[in-house]
Amino acid sequence: MTAAATHVFRLLKWGRILARHGALRGVERDPNTPASVRRLARLARLGARVPRVPRYADAFQAIGPAAIKLGQTLATRPDLVGEEAARDLLRLQDQLPAIPFATVEAAIVTGLGRPIAQLFRSIEPEPVGAASIAQVHRAITTDGRTVAVKVLRPQVEDEFKRAIATYQWAAAQLEKMGGEAARLRPRLTVENFRRWTQRELNFTREAASASELADAMTAEPDYVVPAVDWRRSSARVLTTDWVDGIKLSDRAALIAAGYDTARLARVLINAFLRQAISEGFFHADMHQGNLFAVPGNRIAAIDFGIMGRIDRRARVWLAEILYGLITGNYRRVAEIHFEAGYVPPHHSVAEFATALRAVGEPMRGLAVKDMSIGMMLDGLFAITRDFDMVTQPHLLLLQKTMVMVEGVATALDPEINLWEAAAPFVREWIRSELGPEAALADRIILDLKTLARLPDLVRRIEARYPPPGGAPPPLPLAPVETVRLGGWRYAATAGLGAAAGFGGAVAALHWW
Repeated sequence: MTAAATHVFRLLKWGRILARHGALRGVERDPNTPASVRRLARLARLGARVPRVPRYADAFQAIGPAAIKLGQTLATRPDLVGEEAARDLLRLQDQLPAIPFATVEAAIVTGLGRPIAQLFRSIEPEPVGAASIAQVHRAITTDGRTVAVKVLRPQVEDEFKRAIATYQWAAAQLEKMGGEAARLRPRLTVENFRRWTQRELNFTREAASASELADAMTAEPDYVVPAVDWRRSSARVLTTDWVDGIKLSDRAALIAAGYDTARLARVLINAFLRQAISEGFFHADMHQGNLFAVPGNRIAAIDFGIMGRIDRRARVWLAEILYGLITGNYRRVAEIHFEAGYVPPHHSVAEFATALRAVGEPMRGLAVKDMSIGMMLDGLFAITRDFDMVTQPHLLLLQKTMVMVEGVATALDPEINLWEAAAPFVREWIRSELGPEAALADRIILDLKTLARLPDLVRRIEARYPPPGGAPPPLPLAPVETVRLGGWRYAATAGLGAAAGFGGAVAALHWW
């Protein structure tokens, strides 16, 4: 186990980097920041030439690959890092210096267990992308197909393991402070980041996710998932069909090539809604760099390292919330929040509905370009505080992805009204999934499952209350006192001083 002194040293070093880039300014000014953290933030910038405009993304890049990935994940948590910081973190492009091609070739041979000549006719030495976890090369297989070969960076697992251990330690110290810090659940934030990263570091899991998503999206032919070349893939090397398209981030090139950007925006929204609401399995890294326009006004997606799942009950709630906001039925939206347990029961449904109306009504019917996103976010964050709403673990990735999809769609079509674009899909899904026939079918399935569990229930009752002469129940375990870190606790707040950067992993729609 890493010593507390090591964690504190890392956090102080990261905090100094953040301070030099002006990234702790928001921490100093936020009234919700504990006084001890504000003092540490001021101390961290002593003697530094702090820029007038904070450079949050540059600070994360200076800290290293793990921080870059965390910054991408946390860029949609403005309630912790501030709207200005969140907006700047969105520009993290994950562009790092490429590793030497000789190292790439050796990694491919090790990862696939065969000489390159047996699998590839050629591999371009210059990568098409170099990111914090891997880099990608264009290649030609021995049977003449053009493919993308993604290779894991050497030693990247150890680097992420060290960084995440310190994130976990700092989050635990922060959560002990209680109050607003405890409500925002930083330990949960870091734990989710750890799980997402573990999945990204295993390319076999990514290949399986791509295959599963392709099967799930057969009803959306305009959303393309490149096929996996399983023969040329492993835990450290992933080979897929090459996507020959234009990145959605290059709107000028899309228009010059004759693409209908408004249609592309609607294809993206429908694809996301089908994944999140119909399938409950969605691509959770749908930023512009992972989406390409291909002929026929279709969209091809890449990079399936981060995928999200939500169960049917949560999907029903999500659909009803979206539809309630679309139609202005704030009372129903409020009731769903209480039914789902998102809002503690001691609050008033009517008061919560009024608070939602105050935020949602000014935005209804407006194109995104006419909305005041800052005012909307301020209103939403105020609601989460006023009604004691805490982070919902099963919605973290969904919230993050919804913000990404919104950003890409509005960059393609600034005139789009997201509510109107989503309404037909959500309305049809609610009609087919929540109508009388669907309700009856769900009840029959639930009753059958309950009957099937009865034998196991009886066995568990017998095990808990055995007949005379049977084995006695196990003795209760005595409580174990946890180790207190004492004076380290205050030094550890430098981690949250390091924090403007490591604040949380919930999207701007955190109020869901």
